[in-house]
Amino acid sequence: MPDFYQHELITTIHDLQTGGLDQMEEMLRSATQQSKVGLVLPVTASDMRAEPFGRIVEELRGADYVDTIVVTLGVAPSEADYQETLQKVAPLGDRCRVLWTDGPKVQGLYDQLIDAGIPVSTPGKGRSVWTAFGYLLADPSIEVFVLHDCDIVDYDRTLLSRLCLPMVHPALDFEFCKAYYARVTDRMHGRVVRLLVMPLLRALMKIYPDNRFVHFLANFRYPLSGEFSLTRNLARSNRIPSDWGLEVGTLAEVFRNTSLKRVCQADLCRLYEHKHQDASLHNKQAGLMKMATDILTTIYRTLASQGVILSDGAFITLRSLFLRTAQDCIRQYAADARINGLDYDRHGEETMIDAFASCITAAADIFRADPNGAEAIPNWTRVRAAFPDFVDRLRDAT
Repeated sequence: MPDFYQHELITTIHDLQTGGLDQMEEMLRSATQQSKVGLVLPVTASDMRAEPFGRIVEELRGADYVDTIVVTLGVAPSEADYQETLQKVAPLGDRCRVLWTDGPKVQGLYDQLIDAGIPVSTPGKGRSVWTAFGYLLADPSIEVFVLHDCDIVDYDRTLLSRLCLPMVHPALDFEFCKAYYARVTDRMHGRVVRLLVMPLLRALMKIYPDNRFVHFLANFRYPLSGEFSLTRNLARSNRIPSDWGLEVGTLAEVFRNTSLKRVCQADLCRLYEHKHQDASLHNKQAGLMKMATDILTTIYRTLASQGVILSDGAFITLRSLFLRTAQDCIRQYAADARINGLDYDRHGEETMIDAFASCITAAADIFRADPNGAEAIPNWTRVRAAFPDFVDRLRDAT
């Protein structure tokens, strides 16, 4: 998206279409002599068998500036899943390791933590990412941790290079880089971002105009992107949510643990396509409804932890203001789609914002019943204080 616009609180790294992959990878090879990169790839057994994962592995063969690749395999109950994953990643050689989170070795390590009161019993992307960070922390030479999803249909190494370069270039001083991109095919995708998060943040800024965290979230063009990179220090210091609040929860930890001038967002690619979640309009425990409720609950709990008083009246006002703001957004999206020749189902979009409005109420009920919620997975500083050799045993589990 070639423009020059800079947001108020964080730096935006645009794709101005002026630098090619060869140039970026040459800079990366030079920079990573001093700042080694570890790449985390969380994958399920079903995604491992899908076509995009094979493409990602093939592309990563050329990313010789990445020192270590950790594939965290979850939702994979059988030994056959693990063995097949090992075969799939074999072209990446010895720099790639597979952490089978459902396997007996890793499960045994989780059991030790659970017995010590550390909440790692909930499977999912959050736990997989946290586990991979622990593995990488055992190698003191790795300074930058990078994460991207494994269901990216149109993946190429440009995406990875643009995610890594802001973190390792010696002339820059960022601690966290978040991806953004346009999710478009013949229509607009990214419904949770477009129809929930963006109008929600606009509404929250009107209700709490002085809240810096809300303004921080609103500075991100795609706050729910699954791709980010961060320094070793943040990987050690950040807690990790284990539900669909992972992306927002990660931003909350970044807001808490680093200076905003060391935060950036990078335009990774012109278009980005991956699998789409079912809307599940009539089931709050599945699909986009579950995702929306988890995200909202995470935001409420983060605001409350900062001293914001969330009264019943505040939730009523938020729901009403959200609906009005989301309707304004739909008018804007309709105009954008019309000019760009995209299909646009305005009735379907209106139906989605009504469903998301109900999630605002449902998440408020969850928050009132349990303002603190399930504890996020603690940071690695706490875990290593209790179990000094834990990361070494984690490396032995591959």
